[in-house]
Amino acid sequence: MSTDPFAKSLTHGGEMGALIHELDWEKTPFGPPRDWPQSLRTASSICLSSRFPTVLFWGPRFAMFYNEGYSHLLGMKHPSALGRPLLEVWPEVQNVLEPMLKGVASTGVATWSEDQLLPLLRNGYLEEAYFTFSFAPMAVESGGTGGIFCTVTETTERVLSERRLRTLRELGEATLGARSVQDACSAATRALGRNTVDVTFTALYLLDEARAQARLASASGTSAHPAASPALIALGDEDAVWPLAKVMHGGVAQLVSELAGRVGALPGGAWPEPTSSALVLPIARAEQERPYGFLVVGLSPRRTLDEHYQTFLQLAASQLAAAVASARAYEEERGRAESLAELDRVKTAFFSNVSHEFRTPLTLMLGPLQDALAAPERALRGVDLETVVRNGERLLRLVNSLLDFSRLEAGRSEANYEPTDLATLTVDLASGFRSATDRARLSLDVDCPRLSEPVYVDREMWEKIVLNLVSNAFKFTFEGGITVRLCERAGHAVLEVEDTGTGIPAHELPHLFERFHRVRGVRSRSFEGTGIGLALVRELVKLHGGTVEVESEVGRGTRFRVSLPLGTAHLPKDRLQAARGLASTATGASSYLQEALRWLPEDTPAPPSPEPTGRVLVADDNADLRDYLRRVLAPHFQVETAVDGLAALEAARQRPPDLIVSDVMMPRLDGLGLVQRLREDPGTRAIPILLLSARAGQEATVGGLEAGADDYLAKPFSARELIARVRSHLELARMRREVLRHEVLEASLREAVQARDDFLSVASHELKTPLTSFRLQLDLIARDLGEQGRASVGNRLEAARHSVQRLTSLIETLLDVAQLNSGRLRLRLDEVDLRALVDEALGAVREEAARSGSTLAFEHADAVVARCDALRIGQVVGNLLSNAVKFGEGRPVEVSLRSEDSLALLTVTDHGIGIAPGDRARIFERFERAVSVRHYSGFGLGLWIARQVVEAHAGHITVTQTPGGGSTFTVELPLQAPQVDAEEGTP
Repeated sequence: MSTDPFAKSLTHGGEMGALIHELDWEKTPFGPPRDWPQSLRTASSICLSSRFPTVLFWGPRFAMFYNEGYSHLLGMKHPSALGRPLLEVWPEVQNVLEPMLKGVASTGVATWSEDQLLPLLRNGYLEEAYFTFSFAPMAVESGGTGGIFCTVTETTERVLSERRLRTLRELGEATLGARSVQDACSAATRALGRNTVDVTFTALYLLDEARAQARLASASGTSAHPAASPALIALGDEDAVWPLAKVMHGGVAQLVSELAGRVGALPGGAWPEPTSSALVLPIARAEQERPYGFLVVGLSPRRTLDEHYQTFLQLAASQLAAAVASARAYEEERGRAESLAELDRVKTAFFSNVSHEFRTPLTLMLGPLQDALAAPERALRGVDLETVVRNGERLLRLVNSLLDFSRLEAGRSEANYEPTDLATLTVDLASGFRSATDRARLSLDVDCPRLSEPVYVDREMWEKIVLNLVSNAFKFTFEGGITVRLCERAGHAVLEVEDTGTGIPAHELPHLFERFHRVRGVRSRSFEGTGIGLALVRELVKLHGGTVEVESEVGRGTRFRVSLPLGTAHLPKDRLQAARGLASTATGASSYLQEALRWLPEDTPAPPSPEPTGRVLVADDNADLRDYLRRVLAPHFQVETAVDGLAALEAARQRPPDLIVSDVMMPRLDGLGLVQRLREDPGTRAIPILLLSARAGQEATVGGLEAGADDYLAKPFSARELIARVRSHLELARMRREVLRHEVLEASLREAVQARDDFLSVASHELKTPLTSFRLQLDLIARDLGEQGRASVGNRLEAARHSVQRLTSLIETLLDVAQLNSGRLRLRLDEVDLRALVDEALGAVREEAARSGSTLAFEHADAVVARCDALRIGQVVGNLLSNAVKFGEGRPVEVSLRSEDSLALLTVTDHGIGIAPGDRARIFERFERAVSVRHYSGFGLGLWIARQVVEAHAGHITVTQTPGGGSTFTVELPLQAPQVDAEEGTP
């Protein structure tokens, strides 16, 4: 029997252990596992034993070894990914992962990423997915890094949930208090339009009084594609672009696919792929028979419309319905002030309760997850794991209750017959026992050629049939082996499980399939069992319309034969591919395998202990017990001993340990006195203390804890329990120190940010005065120069004037930042000819464009007049033009200005380096940049200021990809600015 620790790790590695064992490594560059370096064998064993998703990247091409937890993250790429290089398995994320892996491999320094966006092709399409993972170097015997150990958890659902909850919150805030239906619709599309990752475009339609047609109330993301948002849609038009009539009469959302054939190629929002489908939802409250209107939303090309996605959109439609209802009530019932006040109170209470109910379970889920990420082993287990699962289920119930859904529960479980590749399924099930037969030095032959047609079986029931028979054969077989065959005979699929075991006496055969019957007096690996396994097999076979037979001879072995008819004529029609009513009772092959392995003798050595971590001070006056505690703890921790409480107190004051384990009864100073003295000393107050005592019971435990101890353990105690408690308290102490450090750092950062904003405000004002004087002096010098002087220093004066102007612009930017941060920005509203304003901005950058080789083109309507702050909007246009020239150097820049409905639409298009989809949302934030500062200068503030100015005008600014490369910025500005915090213009 093998004593190889690596072979043992495969037997405990579940499906992945079996897969690694079965893979023909001779055909790979690694060769057979017995020839692998010890470092690879050890790392693979650690990977397999972890219950956390783990992958090992090995060698210069980063070949992948992973455990069962990671296999679920691979999707359709499992199991072919095993042993293959990273570039072959994940080519779509090579640009993200490969530099990180190479950096760790070359430097030997670990790294990690939190909520990293990795677009994966694992389910048939390029999918938006997020992961938190770490890369740790694995040393090899010859020195250097041979592989990289990665623990990973997929955070996609949490990231998407947080983003969508943020959008719902912004939607509620934007529409709350809207005084007209139009205002509510415009605010809603602006709020949804900010989340271009989940909502690529929106079109909001309202029904007319006659309910014969729907009018476009507001839209976002469709300005360049008018076919996607026609102004009017007649509900009687069967060829309409959106099926509004079907949604109105059915009352449920409708999915519209293949948009390219309906409205042409629509942009994919934040993604480069075009939008291919949209969802049309009714805008209606629960008590309404007919909706107010319809919300059309473009769906992300990188996410499928699953339950969570549809729930988010339905909640958005529900919030919009509430906002429309509120605004309509305000318009129609202006005189009913008391009714409106009550309606506002109810609505506010509703949103407050929903926010609280969402935040509570999310807090209880994120807290343990963040703690686990901060822990050295980066693992979630025990009470924290139960808390996360429990609150995840609570959150799911909350969402379901909001949508008035409930789970369907069947009265009883019934078979679900579906066409199955029975050969493949049987091979997978039977092969799971190979590790057990190898350890028992038995042969396992699995001969299951593919059948001529799929067999209709309940997969879970077939799993129980095969596993019961193979497990039974293993139990009674000590020499020779087990054979599993599958073949086709006379219109039947026939399974045979044959062993060379002890056999069954002839008189026992008629009773073999009776419930609770057990064969007596035969040799077996175990006498455990309930006697229902074979009875269950017979009942399950009968449900499939089949038969089960047995042949056996004492001393020679046993053969079980299961025969199932092909086709479906013998099966109930209503159970063919029917939905399963009750939760699955299948346990998989692992439970059978683990039970079988327990039948074998435990003769393998224990795995090596980890490196000691943490320093523990042990205090006990009994020498034998003190030495025992030292021996138990030393393999895991650095241990120091003291003969009594007083010696422990002196040692703790001289060199504070990470934790103290102390007996209660000791001379000179007992354990309770030691706790009191330590807690009185500021230098030792925070040290965790674990008390040991011969006194058991609740009273003793409470007494020790009340004295100030962190934990109490009664003798006799388990060594494993002691180690677990010490490790737990060391980790808690470390986490407390980490939390304290973060709190101090956070307070320091807040003070620094406030000081920065105050400095920017003061410094900007102080710098403007000398700069103004400097510029005037330059003008005077230039005016007093003669022709000869202008020829010699004119170019230098012009360069100095340009530098002063640039410095003045930078100071103005800093002053804008200070004003925006402090809320002191005020708008001066006037009737402004936007065409003239854009012409002026083009003139300002024309010289810069000429130097870079870019051409400027301006397409505009006759006149577009808007009520706005000319200085601030000019600042926005100038910033966009300057960026277009800078990042599209040598390429044309196109500017377009037109009016549409009640909006002025300005686009600035360049054909430069473009902006990655993942960067398009964050470039509008402070100090965010999509390119390196070493190649392009700037503070990273221009687009943030532009967004603040446009949104202060109740407008909207977005960026999309220019076909062929580059970026297109679109500014939507109301022609009549709504009520904003502004100063009126002077006559």
